[in-house]
Amino acid sequence: MGRLMAIEGRKNAQDARRGKIFTKVVRELTVAARAGGSDPKANPRLRLAMDRGLAVNMPRDAMERAIKKATGELEGVSYEEIRYEGYAPGGVAVIVDCMTDNKVRTVADVRHAFSKCGGNLGTDGSVSFMFRKLGVLSYLPGSDQDAIESAAIEAGADDIVVYPDDKSIDVLTSPDSFETVKQAMEAAGLKPEHAEVSLRADNDIAVSGETAQAVLKLINMLEDMDDVQNVYSNADVTE
Repeated sequence: MGRLMAIEGRKNAQDARRGKIFTKVVRELTVAARAGGSDPKANPRLRLAMDRGLAVNMPRDAMERAIKKATGELEGVSYEEIRYEGYAPGGVAVIVDCMTDNKVRTVADVRHAFSKCGGNLGTDGSVSFMFRKLGVLSYLPGSDQDAIESAAIEAGADDIVVYPDDKSIDVLTSPDSFETVKQAMEAAGLKPEHAEVSLRADNDIAVSGETAQAVLKLINMLEDMDDVQNVYSNADVTE
């Protein structure tokens, strides 16, 4: 009985987590479709949101409903994009991108998370100057480095980063060329494990011990909120 209860509890937790991921995808689909239309071929942001949905096994009909609601074919909720900036313990810069139908609720939740974890919510622009927006195509350890580098250069990527600890690889692009490079890499048989337009810090801050635990607690709290789409930081967590 105890083992069955443990399995059921784990499944419930996984289902809850999956539900939160689906919620975030639906909001991104909604905002992307409303801003750029319902045709993914003509709307790169929508195409990227659909790719994210497929990556987490979200049913296509659920994605199509979200898009129809966004474009007025079905009744839906209106979401607004908001960015919050602040500092976690240790002077770590944090950016929180949200989509919400209730700004009062969202800012209260975000402020509470920063306060609870020993951080401070800042003003617009207080940390965003430390980050760059870029496209990231990530490849697992053991991937063919020579083939990836050759194809990425041919496709017009800005940089290729090989991480020394595990030899995983990131191909970096400008936001504008992200989709072109991604398509070229896939056409060359080099589909990335993960691909997104993201924010990356110019310089990381090393944190460890209790400070690192507090930073991770804050990031986890923020990422667990339905209204939060993405959390970015310049933390380099060490053991």
